[in-house]
Amino acid sequence: MSEGMVSSDAVSGTGAVRSGHAFDERRLAEWLAGRVPGLGASLRVEQFKGGQSNPTFKLIAGDGRAFVMRRKPLGTLHASAHAVDREYRVLTALGNDGFPVPRTIGLCTDDDVIGSWFYVMEMVEGRIFWDSDLPEVAREERAACFDSMNDTMARLHATDFAAIGLADYGKPGNYVERQVARFSRQYLADADAGRFEAMDRLIEWLPANMPPEQGRSIVHGDFKPDNMVFHPTEPRVIAVLDWELSTIGDPVADFAYNVMMYRMPAGLANAVISPDPVSRGLPGEADYVAAYCRRTGRESLPHLTYYIAFNMFRLAAIVHGIHGRMLRGSASSAHAHVAIKRLVPLAEAAWEQAQRAARGE
Repeated sequence: MSEGMVSSDAVSGTGAVRSGHAFDERRLAEWLAGRVPGLGASLRVEQFKGGQSNPTFKLIAGDGRAFVMRRKPLGTLHASAHAVDREYRVLTALGNDGFPVPRTIGLCTDDDVIGSWFYVMEMVEGRIFWDSDLPEVAREERAACFDSMNDTMARLHATDFAAIGLADYGKPGNYVERQVARFSRQYLADADAGRFEAMDRLIEWLPANMPPEQGRSIVHGDFKPDNMVFHPTEPRVIAVLDWELSTIGDPVADFAYNVMMYRMPAGLANAVISPDPVSRGLPGEADYVAAYCRRTGRESLPHLTYYIAFNMFRLAAIVHGIHGRMLRGSASSAHAHVAIKRLVPLAEAAWEQAQRAARGE
């Protein structure tokens, strides 16, 4: 296994609450009991192993019902990051519209309860695939899993965000421009995490070569197999998780993040590592893109490679931020020290995609 990867056993499931993440479980049980009829005061808390951003916990009631809590991490945070209130808002709006997300229970903005803002949602039981090659899925069902993921993203991008109360969920227009500026600022401001040549090149190249915006929709921002719950036995998505990066933005940029799995450097998490995906029962990149275009009424995606370069840059900037938080002692995952080894390969892959885009590929 590559140094930049974490085994699925290390990031899936739950364990004991990690050092530095403990809170007053009695206060949480009291808060939750006021929102879930018949819950009672008994509550067992475990922490999910995966995740680099908002610490996430499994809450098990005495009657066996399970819930998930996501909270802001402690320590120094970027001003616009870790907005659990935004996650709660988009989950609630989409759930009310019938989109596959967990049902929300409540949002707490009172730091006195557990020390930071948090929200609670129902736990959706199913399968989460940490490897984009889907090795644990029967070969004949892998294409159907990918097709359900593709269909779910197209459905998200077709959602009338104004009609479900999210007209003001993001700033109007210039999504990629604002994202590049935001993550460039965060990268440059985090002196603890250091500077990297490929990142510095991208900060200059991306704004100078930006294509026109391709539309406006709800964008998830981190749409990949391990942020979805698949049905326990069927090849279909039943819940989309982790909406921290969601906003109103360019749907093609959002889709490109999903397609990025086909072009990730070998050995990094979320990569389709097979050189011949079709031989493993997966759709090839061209077919996957064509399916999205068909569902969204597009003839093609001419700027896809630029958008993939942008998404790799953004992901590298996020990993750079994790590196800084780790050095300051506030990274939320026990495996942050492994994740930072993705930074240089990601940044170099992003620069390679930028060069491909410049060549018109």
